[in-house]
Amino acid sequence: MHFRLPGRRAVAARMFAAIPRFRPEPRPAGSVRPPMTSGAPSGLLPRDSDHPPRRLPIGAEPGQDGTSFRVWAPSRERVAVTLMNGGTHPLAREASGHFSGFVRGIRPGARYGFSFPGECEIAPDPASRWQPDGPEGWSVVVDPAFAWTDDAWPGLQLEGQVLCEIHVGTLTPEGTWRAAAERLRDFRDVGITALEIMPVADHPGRFGWGYDGVALFAPNHNYGTPEDFRRFVDEAHRQGVGVVLDVVYNHFGPEGGSHHRFARTWWNREIDSEWGAALNFDRPGSEGVREFVLANVRCLIGEYHLDGLRIDATQAFHDGSGEHILSLVSRACRDAAGGRRVLVLGENEPQQASLMRPPAENGSGFDALWNDDFHHSALVAATGRREAYFTDHQGTPQELVSAAKYGYLFQGQRYSWQDKGRGSPAFDIPRRRFIDYLENHDQLANQGRGHRLHQMTSPGRFRALTALQLLLPGTPLLFQGAHFCSSKPFLYFADFGGELGERIRSGRLDFVRQFASLAAPDSEGTLPDPAAPETFESCKLDWSESERNSSAVALHRDLISLRRSDPVLTAPGTRLDGAVVDKQAFVLRFFGATGEDRLLVVNLGSQVNRDSIAEPLVAPPAGSRWQIVWSSEDPRYGGAGTPPVESDRGWRMPAEAAILMGPAHVES
Repeated sequence: MHFRLPGRRAVAARMFAAIPRFRPEPRPAGSVRPPMTSGAPSGLLPRDSDHPPRRLPIGAEPGQDGTSFRVWAPSRERVAVTLMNGGTHPLAREASGHFSGFVRGIRPGARYGFSFPGECEIAPDPASRWQPDGPEGWSVVVDPAFAWTDDAWPGLQLEGQVLCEIHVGTLTPEGTWRAAAERLRDFRDVGITALEIMPVADHPGRFGWGYDGVALFAPNHNYGTPEDFRRFVDEAHRQGVGVVLDVVYNHFGPEGGSHHRFARTWWNREIDSEWGAALNFDRPGSEGVREFVLANVRCLIGEYHLDGLRIDATQAFHDGSGEHILSLVSRACRDAAGGRRVLVLGENEPQQASLMRPPAENGSGFDALWNDDFHHSALVAATGRREAYFTDHQGTPQELVSAAKYGYLFQGQRYSWQDKGRGSPAFDIPRRRFIDYLENHDQLANQGRGHRLHQMTSPGRFRALTALQLLLPGTPLLFQGAHFCSSKPFLYFADFGGELGERIRSGRLDFVRQFASLAAPDSEGTLPDPAAPETFESCKLDWSESERNSSAVALHRDLISLRRSDPVLTAPGTRLDGAVVDKQAFVLRFFGATGEDRLLVVNLGSQVNRDSIAEPLVAPPAGSRWQIVWSSEDPRYGGAGTPPVESDRGWRMPAEAAILMGPAHVES
C-alpha cells in the first residue's frame, strides 16, 4: 500500500475526465508470439455461432484464423475494433453491455484499439494483454501460449516458505525481467523459496512503484514483453523459486486509464477512498467491474503460471453484495491454478483476522496476512523511534514475546494513534499465517530517506532481530537486498509530471510530516523528489555488495537453513511459549514432541549476568543442560564469539545477541 495522498481524489477525477491520446509515432511492434503449447488457462466460455470458445470473458484472444474481441461498454451504443495498420470492424452489442466479434486475419502482434462513432480518439482495450508504448498507446494482440517447462512444479503451500519482496525496476541496474532472471540463483542459494513482486500492471511514465496501475492485464512496458514475464516465471520454477504477484484491485491510478470511456459505473463515488475513486463492487452496474477483476485473476494465474497473489489494501474493498469480492478473488485464484497449489496473501491495516478464515465462517479464505505489529515493535526495539503510527508500540521484550506467540498484538483493544479499537481476535489462527517482516517497501520509504534497518541500529541488534524473524513460526518476508545488507535506499518514486506531479510531491511531504523528526525545520528540503529520475536510480541494488557483505549473506543463509532443518523448529506440532527475563531480554521455548526442546535467548540490551532466573521456561529438559546450537555472535557474522550461556555459575547473556540452545545429555 502506498502512502495516502490528500487531495488526490479530486486530481484523479480530473485526470479520468481527460481523453487519452495515442502517441503519434508508436514504435514498430516486435514479435510477441511465443511457441505454441498447452500453456493456456482452462475455463473456456461456451461456443456460439460466430465465435471460437474464449478463455476469458474480456480482451483480445487470438485463434487459428483470427482474433476474438470482447469489451464491457454499457455506456456505448456502438463500438468497433480499429487496427493501427488500417481497418475498422464493428462489434455486436450484447444484452449484458458487452460488445464482441471475431475478426478474421488478425494475428498476434497486431495493434488495435476501440473506436466510437463521432469520436476521433481511439481507446486502448481495458483488458489489453500488452501496451508496448504505455497504457495510452495501441493495444497488442498477444498469444498466451508459451513453451512452459514447469509441468512438474507443484506450486506453493504456506508451510516452509521464506518470502522476499522485490521491485523489478530496481532489482537490477537494467530493471527488466531478463535481468531479474539472472539473479534468481542468488535468492535460491540463500534459501528464499518465493518472490513477492510489487505490482507490474502498466502505468504511465518511466518508473513507479506499480500501485498506480491502469492496464491490469498488461505487464509494465518498462520491464519487457509478456513473454519475458513468462520466461522469468518459468526459470524461477526451474530453480525451485515460486512467484507471487502483488495486485491492486481497489482503485485505478490517476492517469492513463481508458475505463471511463466504456462505462460510467466503474467507480463508487460515495466512498472516500484514500487513493482516488473506489471501484464499484456492489452498486448498480458493478457486474462488469467484478467480472473484470476476476478475469484478471484468472489471466495472471493461468496465463503466467503465478503461484499466488498478494492483495493490496484489502480494507479498501467496499462490497455489500451477497458474496464479497475478496472471497471470489480467493476462489478464482485456486480455480485458475487447476491442480497447482497457490497462495492468496493480503495486506490489511485494520488487522481483520476474518480474512484468513474460510467462507463458511464468514471469512475470505486467504492463506496469510502481513503483520504490521511485529514490524512496529521490532523497529522500535531496534531504533527507539516511536513517532506517528509507531506510537502504540514500546518495542519491549513482552511485545516481542506476544508477537511471537499470537501474531497480531492489537486484536480489538484501543489503538491510540487512531483513537479507536484495532484488530479482531486471532488466537485461533495458526502462527504461520502471519507474515513477519523487518523491512518492506512502505516501511523503508516511510523512514523519509529510505534507510535500511541495519543502517538505523547496531550490528548486534540487527543480527538478533534477524534471527528472531527467521526462527519464529510466522512466515518471514525479506525485502530485496536485505540478505546482503544493501546500502541502497528504497524511496517513494513516481514519474508523474505537471499538476499531478506537484500534488504527488506535496502529498508526500504532508504524509511524512506525521513523523516529528521529518517535519523538523532541519529536515525541510532533504526528502528526495518522487518524480526525479535520480530518486528512482538511487534505489537500484548493487549486487557486488553481496560479495563484500558475505557475513550478512552467511547470517541469512544459515538462519534459513536452521529454520528448515532443525527437527524441533520445523515440526508442525511444536508448541511455543515465552517469558521476559530481564529489562531487554526474553526467552522463547519451543517444546519438541520428544523433549528435544529449543530455547531462543534474545537480549537487545547490555550483557546480562544472573546467578539464577526464576522462570520455568529456562529450565532444561530432565537430565540435560543447555548447549549452544547457533549464535548471532558467531565471528562468521561479525560477532565477537559466544561463551557458554548457562553454566554452574548461572547465566551470561551476551549484549545485543540471539542464541538458540538445545539440550545436551548430562551423565548422572
